[in-house]
Amino acid sequence: GTGNVVHLYDRDCSVQRRHQKIIETAPSIGVDPVTRQALFDDACNLLASANYLCAGTVEFLVDESGKHYFMEVNPRVQVEHTISEEITGVDIVQSMIKIASGKTLPELGLTQDKIPEPMGFAMQCRVTTEDPSHDFRPDTGTIDVFRMPAGMGIRLDDGPGFPGAKITPHYDSLLVKITAKAYKREDAARKLIRALKEFRVRGVTTNKSFLLNVLKNDNFLTGTVTTSFIAENPHLLEPLQERDRAQKLLHYIGEVIINGTPKSLGAVGPPPSPVDPYIPTIETQPREGRSLKQIYDQDGAEAFAKAVRANEGLLITDTTWRDAHQSLLATRLRTIDMLNIAPATSVALRNCYSLENWGGATFDVSMRFLRECPWERLAAMREAVPDIPFQMLLRGANAVGYTSYPDNVVHDFCKVAKETGMDVFRIFDSVNYIENMKLGIDAVGQAGGIVEAAVCYTGDVSDPKKGKYTLEYYLNFVRELEALGIHVLAIKDMAGLLRPEAASLLVGSIREEFPDLPIHVHTHDTAGTGVASMLAAGRAGADAVDAASDAMSGTTAQPPLGALVASTAGTNLDTGLDLNEVSALNEYWEECRGLYAPFESGQKSGSADVYIHEMPGGQYTNLLYQSTQLGLTGQWSSVKKAYAAANRLLGDIIKVTPSSKVTGDLAQFLVANNLTEQDVIDQAETLSFPSSVIEYFQGYLGIPPFGFPEPLRSRVLKGKTIPGTDGKSCFEGRPGAEMAPYDFDATRTKLQEKYRGSTIGDTDLLSYAMYPSVYDEYMEHKGEYGNLSYLDTRTFLTGMKIGQELAVTLEPGKQLVVKLVGIGSPDKDGIVDIQFELNGQPRMAHIKDKSAVGGAQQRLKAIVGVEGSVGAPMPGVVLETKVKRGDKVKAGDPLVLLSAMKMETLVGAPCGGVVKNLVVTAGDNIDGGDLLVEIE
Repeated sequence: GTGNVVHLYDRDCSVQRRHQKIIETAPSIGVDPVTRQALFDDACNLLASANYLCAGTVEFLVDESGKHYFMEVNPRVQVEHTISEEITGVDIVQSMIKIASGKTLPELGLTQDKIPEPMGFAMQCRVTTEDPSHDFRPDTGTIDVFRMPAGMGIRLDDGPGFPGAKITPHYDSLLVKITAKAYKREDAARKLIRALKEFRVRGVTTNKSFLLNVLKNDNFLTGTVTTSFIAENPHLLEPLQERDRAQKLLHYIGEVIINGTPKSLGAVGPPPSPVDPYIPTIETQPREGRSLKQIYDQDGAEAFAKAVRANEGLLITDTTWRDAHQSLLATRLRTIDMLNIAPATSVALRNCYSLENWGGATFDVSMRFLRECPWERLAAMREAVPDIPFQMLLRGANAVGYTSYPDNVVHDFCKVAKETGMDVFRIFDSVNYIENMKLGIDAVGQAGGIVEAAVCYTGDVSDPKKGKYTLEYYLNFVRELEALGIHVLAIKDMAGLLRPEAASLLVGSIREEFPDLPIHVHTHDTAGTGVASMLAAGRAGADAVDAASDAMSGTTAQPPLGALVASTAGTNLDTGLDLNEVSALNEYWEECRGLYAPFESGQKSGSADVYIHEMPGGQYTNLLYQSTQLGLTGQWSSVKKAYAAANRLLGDIIKVTPSSKVTGDLAQFLVANNLTEQDVIDQAETLSFPSSVIEYFQGYLGIPPFGFPEPLRSRVLKGKTIPGTDGKSCFEGRPGAEMAPYDFDATRTKLQEKYRGSTIGDTDLLSYAMYPSVYDEYMEHKGEYGNLSYLDTRTFLTGMKIGQELAVTLEPGKQLVVKLVGIGSPDKDGIVDIQFELNGQPRMAHIKDKSAVGGAQQRLKAIVGVEGSVGAPMPGVVLETKVKRGDKVKAGDPLVLLSAMKMETLVGAPCGGVVKNLVVTAGDNIDGGDLLVEIE
C-alpha cells in the first residue's frame, strides 16, 4: 500500500455468543467521543505504518472505564460490512476490487474529509439454520418455503436459500444477512423485526426466534450491552412458537393425496359428492316478544321453564348438529359444514326450543377422528347463532366420557361449558342411577344452566307383560327427579322403542301428576314410528319433541322435522316454524350429506327388529362400522342377535352411552370368539373380557335398577381389584364419591411442560381429564398438521387434484389460495415431493409414501389348544404391554392392553407360569388370533 488510510467509522459487535457475532450495529452507542476518536486514530495509524493494502477490520475491546485494547486486524471484507456501507454510502466491495486493480484512495474519492458522518443507524443480523433452543445445533434438511422480506430500509445479502434447496452439514449455516437502516437506532430495530417476521423459512430450523427475542429486548434497544449480554439473558434462547398454519395445511393435504384418507376416520364408503352444497339466505323476520334464549339470559332457568310450559303449540329441538349425524354418519359431521348453514339456521329455527349441538359422542369423536377441538366448535357455533338456546347431552356423573370421574371434574366441566355457550343440559344416566343423576343435576344447577333431567326409556309401558320397566317404575323415577328441583323433564327414548300408544300413556301419566313440569321427548325413528310417537306425545301433554332436518332424519336418527312442521301447522300443536324456511335448510343438508358418503352405513330403511335387539340409534351406525373394522364383515345380523344376548347377560339393562357401549363391546366379543350365553357364564373366570364389561360389573357406571346378574358378576370379577381402592373388587355406591378430587394444577403443569408453546387453558384440562390419550393424540396431530377445521370436507377426506385451486379462510381477512401444481415420484427413501402454489408463491411438501415401504409384517398365530399360547381376541392396536420376558404371572394377571376403535380389552393370562416370549409392543397393529405372549 501507499500508507493512505481512511476509516468508515465504527461498528458495535457486543452481541456475541462464544465470540461469534450475532447482531451488529453501526455506529456504536455508549462510547465516549474521546475514546471513539482514539479508536479511529489508532486503527488508521496502525494500518498506515504497515502500508496496508485494500479493506480490513481493526477490532478493539472497550472496558467499562472507557479504555480500549487492540485485539486483531481481519485482512478482509467481513460479513458485517453491509452496515458500514449503509451509514457511509461507500461501496466497500467495489472499492476493494478497484484498489486491487491499482487504483488509489484519492483516485476513488475516498479521502477522510469526503467521507460523510454516519447517516442514521444500521443493524445487521444473520439468519442461520441453527436451533437456539438446542445449543445452536445446526439443522439440515430440504427447504420447503423460502420467502424473503422487502420494503424501505431493508437490504438482503442472501446465501443458499430457495424452495427445494438441500441444507447439508458440510457448509456454513448462513441463509441470509438482513440489514435494516433508519434515522434512529430503535427504528432500525423495528424494521429488522418486521423483516424477520415477514421472512418465511420452512423445512429447516432457523435462529429467527432468537434474533427476534434480542431485538425486542429493552436493554438492547435503549442501553449499552456487553459481550456477556446473551449469557446474562438465557431467556433469549427460548423459541418463539410460529403457527406455520399454511405449511402444516399443505402437509396434511399432501399426506391425503399420497397415502389416502386416514384409516382411523373410517371413510370406507364411496367418495364424497363433487357437488358443493348451496348455502341459502333466509331473510330475517321481526320477532314478537322475547325469545326463549333472551328469557333465559335475562331471567334465568326457572323463567325459561315457565315460558316453555306456557307456550301454545309444540316446541322443537333440532338434532341435526348432534344426534342426527351421530346416528347416521358415525358422528363425523365437521364444524365447517355446520357454520356454513348457521346464519340461515339462526333465522329459520328462531322459534325452536333448542339446537342440540354438543356433548354425547361429538366431544370424543371431534378430537379422536376429526381432529377438532370440541370447545372451539361450541364457541364458534355460539358466535354464529346467538339467539337460539343450545342443548347438550350430559352423561350424568360420566360427563361426556365413558366412565365415572371425580366430582370436581363434572362440576368444572359444566361451569366451563356454560361459560363457552351452552344453555340446556340434558342430563341422563346410562342405568337410571339416581345418585349419578344427582351429581349432574347439582353441577349444572351450580353452573347456572338449564337442568333438563332425563328418564331413559326401554321396554314397553303399554305392554304389562314386557319385562320389569313398567309405568310405575318410570313414574317413581320421575318423582325422584322432580324432587331434586329440575327445570325440565326429558323422556330419552334412545333406541326408538317408544311406540305411539306407550307415548300417550307415559306422557299423559306424567302430565297428570306433574301439571307444571315441562316435558321434552326424544326418540329415534329406527322402526319408522317416530312421527306418530311424537304427535302422540304432543297430544298427551309434551311441550317439546326432537326432530332433525329431513335429509338427516329417519332410520336410526330422529323423525323428520318437515313432517312434524307440516303435520301440526294450524293445529294446537303448531311448531311456530315456517315450512318454506325449514325446507331451505333441508336443501343444504341434502347436498351436504353427499360429502359424507364415505361414512354412510348402507342402511336403506327402518327396521322393526329394533324392538328385539333394542340397540340405540346413536350406536347403530357406529357399531356397524366397528364390527367391520373388527373383521366381522357379513356378520351384522349375528352382531344384532348377540346384542340382545349381551343385554340378557348384563341383566336386561337400560342401554344408552356408556351402558350401550358395554353391551356393544360384549356383543362383538361374543361374535368374534363364537361364544354362546352359556359359554360366557361357564368360562367367565378365564375369558379376557373387554375392559368396559369388567368396569360395568365393578360398578364404574353405577348400580343398575335391578342389580347385577349373578353368578356372572362374581365370576367375571374373580381375582380382579379396582386400582387405588385397597383391594376392592367393586364400588358399592356412586363411584365418583369414592374418588379423590382431580388435581387440575398438576395436570396444567404437566401439559405445559409436554406441549411447550401451546396455551393450556381450562378447556384443555377438562379434555385431558376425560380423554387423556385422545387429547394427546389430538395435540400431536395438531402439532404436525395444525388446525384443520377450516378445511372443506371434500379436501379433508380426499385431498386435491393437479391443477385444482382451493380457497381456505383461516380467519377473517386471512385467506389462503392453494393450487396443486405437481406430484413427483417416490425417491429411494419413499419420499414424494409435492409442488403447490400458495397465494401465488411456490411451496413444497415432502410426503412419505407408505405403500413404497413394503408389505406388512407377517405375524405368528397363537396355537389353538395350547393354554400358554395367548392370542389376540380380536383385531386392534396394542396400547400397552404389562409384562416382559421372564416375568412370573398367575392366571388372570394382565398381559397386554388392546384397543379396537373405542373398545379396550385387557388380555389376561389364561394360566400361571413364566413369560417365555412377548411378541408385540405398543403401537403394533394385530389381527384376531395373532400371537401376543407365550407362557410356559
